[in-house]
Amino acid sequence: MPPLPAAKTAPAGKPADDRLASLDAYRGFVMICLAANGFGIAAAARNFPLTMSAEFQRLAFYFEHVPWVGCSFWDLIQPSFMFMVGVSMAYSYAKRKKQGHSWGGMALHAGARSIVLILLGIALSSNGTSSTNFTFVNVLTQIGLGYFFLFLLWDRPRWVQVIVSVVILCGYWSWFAMTPLPPPDFNLATVGVEPGWQRLPGFNAHWEKGTNPAANFDVWLLNRFRQPDGKPFEFNKGGYATLNFIPSLVTMLLGLMTGEIIRTTPGRLRVLGVLIAGGLLLLGAGWGLGVLGVCPVVKRIWTPSWVLYSAGWTLLLLSLFYAVMDGLGWKWLGYPLIVAGANSILLYVMGQTLSGWTSQTLTRHFGTGLFELYGLVGSQYAPIVQSCSVLLVFWLFVFWLYRQRIFVRI
Repeated sequence: MPPLPAAKTAPAGKPADDRLASLDAYRGFVMICLAANGFGIAAAARNFPLTMSAEFQRLAFYFEHVPWVGCSFWDLIQPSFMFMVGVSMAYSYAKRKKQGHSWGGMALHAGARSIVLILLGIALSSNGTSSTNFTFVNVLTQIGLGYFFLFLLWDRPRWVQVIVSVVILCGYWSWFAMTPLPPPDFNLATVGVEPGWQRLPGFNAHWEKGTNPAANFDVWLLNRFRQPDGKPFEFNKGGYATLNFIPSLVTMLLGLMTGEIIRTTPGRLRVLGVLIAGGLLLLGAGWGLGVLGVCPVVKRIWTPSWVLYSAGWTLLLLSLFYAVMDGLGWKWLGYPLIVAGANSILLYVMGQTLSGWTSQTLTRHFGTGLFELYGLVGSQYAPIVQSCSVLLVFWLFVFWLYRQRIFVRI
């Protein structure tokens, strides 16, 4: 079948392969948050009695995932990462096309990248287990599962991308909505739900933790693989699901459409207005679906309302970086973030595998009092100092790579 007509190309005088400083800075910001493990704020908050630090506890809320319905800043890290994958694709494959790469060659590249991301995600999830942990819920495997499908939608007319997004969200919503509910006396503890859990009422119960169709699918899928402990897979403790990659494909697709709009729209003020308006529209749509009871806003199973709600926030965050970095031209302000974003995958892997080792090495050479700043701060704040110290080591390493123009990419 011949390919569909290509999307609109960049106007004259605006090269398609321009670097988007705001995207680099946004990516670096997300990577720094991940590598620093939330700057140790949530861990430090657990060292304080609730009655002693109400303000600190409220701050810590934003650096932990909400149990199910709702959103904190930390819940926006993964959708930001996935959204930026789409924005990046709009630029990277337009550059490849301009350089004369064939569609088939680019398809092979996208397929290979998908496989590598999935394998890397599984490898990181297996860190510390006795055997391979075949799980597909971390951010790298989720991106890998959807990346090739995203490529198939690259360079397509926007109406095609919009229709595909609507079909995915409506189809996924219908699957959950039409799946029969378990009996009212079903014991949620058997699917990993904690004691005292507040059940979702009424129609929203179709998106309950552990009893939704995506959770049931994982019981079937993951028992096709040998689990590290040799026991059958029964549930994901956090309620995450492999099939999240289907609705999160729309998150990446919204990023792809955003990247194409930025790349082809003349006038930075106009682009900024589109980003802000789109962000507010998506944010309101996702929030409205949750309030109206169409489906709850749940990041852990990537409900359709979450897709829209989180995309709204990511667009607003991108607009903030765009205004400062590309609009005002204050690239110097985001330089530390750009350095981190230039080796984002490497920084992510370091954060997942070397944080403990780096912390132990710092303690070995600088003493056990390092993370209390040798008595300047109390032990309650040690997790913050520890996380920031590890981040500094990581950043200095990627800064050296940046100066040497060494970039680790997949």
